[in-house]
Amino acid sequence: MPKNILFIIDEIELKYFEFNDLVTNFWFIKEFLKRDYIVDVAVKGDLFIENAKGCVNSYGSYLEKGNIFYEKEQKKKIINEYDIVFFRPDPPVDINYINACYVFDFVDKNKTLLINNPSEIRNFNEKFHINYFPEFVPENIVTSNTEMIMDFVSEKEEAILKPLNRCFGSGVYYMQKGDKNLLTIINNMTENGKTSVMVQKYIPEAKFGDKRVLIIGETVLDECIQKIPPKDNFKFSIHSDKYFRDAKLSTNEKIMAEKIAKLLSERGLFLTGLDVINEKVIETNVTSPCYFIREINQHYGIHFEDKIMMLIEKLIEKQFGSERLYALNK
Repeated sequence: MPKNILFIIDEIELKYFEFNDLVTNFWFIKEFLKRDYIVDVAVKGDLFIENAKGCVNSYGSYLEKGNIFYEKEQKKKIINEYDIVFFRPDPPVDINYINACYVFDFVDKNKTLLINNPSEIRNFNEKFHINYFPEFVPENIVTSNTEMIMDFVSEKEEAILKPLNRCFGSGVYYMQKGDKNLLTIINNMTENGKTSVMVQKYIPEAKFGDKRVLIIGETVLDECIQKIPPKDNFKFSIHSDKYFRDAKLSTNEKIMAEKIAKLLSERGLFLTGLDVINEKVIETNVTSPCYFIREINQHYGIHFEDKIMMLIEKLIEKQFGSERLYALNK
């Protein structure tokens, strides 16, 4: 089994690098270290090109008394010296994010497994590309045109406006026909008609929250969490235990998720999460999906991290193949 791993994490995670059970990356890093993997960490700004090769200034990490730490001295490495790279910085997917993805165009994918493949993250927008699955998503438009958005809201009466490159509900607005703030919201979010946004038909069942459906490779996990909006908001916005419920996938949701998982996995998007309301996918998370490990452990009474690691290790074995694993382990 390949043992040399690089995690590209978010800047704030490196700044506060200690185990926090709310942070999926910290769970992953800790579990890999417990299993005797060598795990280095870096952030987007540590990636660079030298001699036409993708490189990184990374920190070694280690486990001590149940906590995770990183060494303070960086080491310069060619990315292909790693067996596996987990690319999981948070949005916004801005120019700095895109430039970090470009570095991996200079990494030999036959030598290093990329989870998720940054080239595919760059090419797959979490909002925009739900339209690959039109039968599974709410009616929507993606546009910067003010008149089109106004007409859509007028026709549907209620709608949700989302920026295309943010996360955690940032910049998401509920819009209603006749609202006097409607034009102001649209002009603000489209920068007066210059920036495209997604506008989705509002699903009334959103008041009960959305399910996070978790995917590893082509496996759709049965454990999932319902994220509940607080009483004074239309969307989940506070990461607090009282806003989570355990949830079950319907038969249709499982079938839907498995079809989507197959396409995503074929593109090298192996760790993903779907946000689902009333059997409709409102978002496909491919950048740094949260696996809500703490919450699932609490609600299901299990050690969800063990199941996740088993599936990730199986995924790694499958992607490397027996001949490639033999060459790496020689």
